[in-house]
Amino acid sequence: MSAEALDALIAGMGPLAVAVSGGVDSLTLATLAHRRLGSTAMLAVHAASPAVPTEATRRVRDLAARQGWRLRVIEAGEFADPAYRANPVNRCFFCKTNLYGAIAQVTDWQIVSGANLDDLGEYRPGLDAAREHGVRHPFVAAGLDKAAVRRLARGLGLGAVADLPASPCLSSRVETGIRIEPETLAFIHAVERLVGGALAADGAETRVRCRVREVGVVVELDPRSLALLDARVRAELDAAIRSRAPDRLRGAVRFAPYRNGSAFLHAEAAR
Repeated sequence: MSAEALDALIAGMGPLAVAVSGGVDSLTLATLAHRRLGSTAMLAVHAASPAVPTEATRRVRDLAARQGWRLRVIEAGEFADPAYRANPVNRCFFCKTNLYGAIAQVTDWQIVSGANLDDLGEYRPGLDAAREHGVRHPFVAAGLDKAAVRRLARGLGLGAVADLPASPCLSSRVETGIRIEPETLAFIHAVERLVGGALAADGAETRVRCRVREVGVVVELDPRSLALLDARVRAELDAAIRSRAPDRLRGAVRFAPYRNGSAFLHAEAAR
């Protein structure tokens, strides 16, 4: 689909409430919607939460200020939902149900998300919640995958946003079935910042995931970063991580190769 056709598609859906998480997809969609519809017919809505890294919220606020968006920062309320806190295999359904319900409380405009074609190839219970709330996905309707969205972001002049690595919410690091606790998510975020900063070199991306499992804490790293872990660095990071850990997580820390979605268990059972 051409840029003009995508522009027309967005115009035909408006006025719009764009659910903005702080990643490349939603920031690109919000930019497109604002440029096409203006502030009178586009509202960006961001949910601040213990599960959302502070950098993501700051990124949304900064871009909104630079581009002149109307922005509402809300609490989606998922931490008051026992079903979400229990962290079942379809946790994302309860997260998105709370999010879209909260957005509907502040506007009756059409809610849209930055989901793209690649999202349809994975188990995404959040898309079921979107369907129940009538949420539309312009990038899916336009036939755009993640790579296409990144190209679009570059064409819009979004700079570093176009190259943001995928970063699911912090709750995705907690093994299925382990209760979601704000202090656990704060620990996960602190560890990822600590390890990422310690292993950053020559501007290369350091992919870090701090997984909380029944067996303890596992820090997953990309091959380059894992290779930098000599005995001294490993020991220093192990001690620093354990000093920050909640009581139940103060055992040994294991380092392992990065695997996408490795804290997510029993996906087939939910299909």
